[in-house]
Amino acid sequence: MTELPIRKLIKNFGHLLGLRTVAGQVGLERVINTSDTYRPGMALMGFVELFSVDQLQILGNTEMEYLRNQSTSDRHRALEILYQFDIPCIVITGRGRMIPELKALSEEYGVPLLRSEFETARFNHLVHFYLDDVFAPQLTLHGTLVDVHGIGLLFKGRSAIGKSEVGLDLVERGHRLVADDAVNVTRKSQGILVGTSSELLRDHMEIRGIGIMDIKKMFGVRGTRRQKRIEVVVQLVDWEDSMAYERVGIEDKTVVVLGVELPEVTIPLFPGKNITVIIEAIAMDYLLRIEGHYAARELNKRLIESMNKKDETGIR
Repeated sequence: MTELPIRKLIKNFGHLLGLRTVAGQVGLERVINTSDTYRPGMALMGFVELFSVDQLQILGNTEMEYLRNQSTSDRHRALEILYQFDIPCIVITGRGRMIPELKALSEEYGVPLLRSEFETARFNHLVHFYLDDVFAPQLTLHGTLVDVHGIGLLFKGRSAIGKSEVGLDLVERGHRLVADDAVNVTRKSQGILVGTSSELLRDHMEIRGIGIMDIKKMFGVRGTRRQKRIEVVVQLVDWEDSMAYERVGIEDKTVVVLGVELPEVTIPLFPGKNITVIIEAIAMDYLLRIEGHYAARELNKRLIESMNKKDETGIR
């Protein structure tokens, strides 16, 4: 599980979230593991059965006004309810007046007390916008990711089968490399998989017999892109005479990556096969399928209609 220390939250996203530290600096190594936030209004009144301890605790205008209207002893008692839990930090949103007890308790319990210049709704939106990627499920796949006609094709297969060579040929034909060898895959909240390269390997490819190549310098900015949605997995395999490969394409084959089902196409390789043209055809066929055109199914439908028509007329 990914963990983000509060110190790193402030360093990486503080200027984007309008955050500054007010008190409790000793607790900046506390961590969060979700982009979700919690407004502890009910907890301040003593109801803690459903209290989300591991989330950012937000005190907005409603919670702060409630505390200001309490007597000093009641306010201290209400805040003690929060601080008895191992919460990661407290964020005060808006520009309302600070409550002294918050500073004192944050220092006493070592809980970071932060303040954002944004109102609660805006702050909540920004937290999810910036932190969803941080906590999104991720993995690294061995393969090559290329943008072909606007479709993200992920090439997989055994080592040295030719994934990088196919990618290089596609770039030479005007398509764009995203990642080679190691593809970092992130699942967005909408169930979309996005692939990218590591900072170290970005824009580079390894071609056996040549070595490392800088694709961006060779082909210009049009030859690469930083990230791309993965839409089709292309499995490259060695040709085997005993295998029965897909000939019609009526039934869709899929593969699951990070819980997301993706179309999968298996391409058997043998010397002399024009694999690059086939790859471009896969991308264009996928574009047609998005619009509802399935060539194999439409042909099958016409064949069935033709057969039924012959049966009706008695022609054999």
